[in-house]
Amino acid sequence: MVLEGLGKSLRDVIGHIGSSSVVDEALIKDVSRELQRALLQADVNVQLVLELTNRIQERALGEKPPAGKSTKDHVVGIIHKELVSLLDNGEGLPLRPQRIMMVGLYGQGKTTTTGKLAQYFIKKGFSVGMIGADVYRPAALDQLRQLGEKVNAEVYGEPGETDAAAIVERGLAKLSDKKIVLIDTSGRHALEDDLIREIRDIAAAASPDERILVLDSQVGQQAGPQAAAFHEAVGVTGVILTKMDGTAKGGGALSAVAKTNARIVFMGTGEHIRDLEPFRADRFISRLLGMGDLASLVSMAKEEIGDEDAMEQIARNMLSGRFTLNDMYKQMAAVTKMGPLQKVMSMLPGFGGMEGKIDYEASQAKLAKFRVIMDSMTSGERDEPSIIKGRRVERIARGAGASPHDVKELLKQYNQSKKMMGSIGKDRKMRRQMMKQFGNVDLESIQDAE
Repeated sequence: MVLEGLGKSLRDVIGHIGSSSVVDEALIKDVSRELQRALLQADVNVQLVLELTNRIQERALGEKPPAGKSTKDHVVGIIHKELVSLLDNGEGLPLRPQRIMMVGLYGQGKTTTTGKLAQYFIKKGFSVGMIGADVYRPAALDQLRQLGEKVNAEVYGEPGETDAAAIVERGLAKLSDKKIVLIDTSGRHALEDDLIREIRDIAAAASPDERILVLDSQVGQQAGPQAAAFHEAVGVTGVILTKMDGTAKGGGALSAVAKTNARIVFMGTGEHIRDLEPFRADRFISRLLGMGDLASLVSMAKEEIGDEDAMEQIARNMLSGRFTLNDMYKQMAAVTKMGPLQKVMSMLPGFGGMEGKIDYEASQAKLAKFRVIMDSMTSGERDEPSIIKGRRVERIARGAGASPHDVKELLKQYNQSKKMMGSIGKDRKMRRQMMKQFGNVDLESIQDAE
């Protein structure tokens, strides 16, 4: 999970508010100190932390909750909004035909990120071409071609050519039929004069719509000065922070870049080609606070399932209490496609605080076993699981190469899930949050479950 340590600390702060009997000045000061400790441990700049917690304290003590909202919810809302304001610096990359130039120093993950970005746009329905303009690192073009094969993107390069701008000009002509063209440029150990000249020449040849700086988040607060220096050199329009999974300095990198008014557009969250997430400050903070990120979860599911109607039907069934093993099977299939279980679970409200309590590897294996068991059922049994008893259990177990105990465990899990779905349907606050975050999925027409 991204910034797991910071997320746990922030959820502890929220838990402290929720468990308190009264919200008074003493509690607000305690919460401010806990926030300061959490943010400083995540490498956020000291001055920024003090400014942030002073604003939270001033608002929490001076503002009255709006009608119908408890004081506790109001304080949590203030914390959420102020954390978002710390990182919010504009919209992500637009989904339209464009040329994107990738820049950065050596070792930041620039070429890998170029391949990930190609995968992102291809999943959005765009044709993508990549130009290998790194003329100093011999393996760069080979790496880019391997990534191109993996994501089905055409790659142009000229081994041995030393004029990067000329490569780009010829590459653009060759890839003129592509909606998205990504240009991978050379790096250096520092922003030296020859690198500045080269990226300026490439920018003049390509006239890119976006100039994206790739930064390793492990540099922490130094990400800010690096972003500012590259912006002065080539006019950076966006930043992608790599290695955001598990780094203690990620908070420092995020806040430092945001405070330069650079636009953070993506986060690299792992080594897999799909581990690139669009950065949205409000969704990111919601996940850290344990409030979930259903909008991103649904977006991921739509890309993997490719069936918006199916997604809407699953959502309707979740909220109405009409939940069958077929629905559970579709959910499991979608979860398996979307990546590691821990990442998916972190997007669900309330599951952010489960770290250390769930064996995700064992749970992933159990999901696979449950799907095999459901494959051994008839469509009627999946539609009406209550009929699965006695000999049906034994027959299903034999067909799946499992034990009757495994089948009963699946049915127990199903009944627990159905009960949970029913409780969500009756929870007005949860439903409002889901309707807000599900975006284009139409949940408004679902009536309150009785």
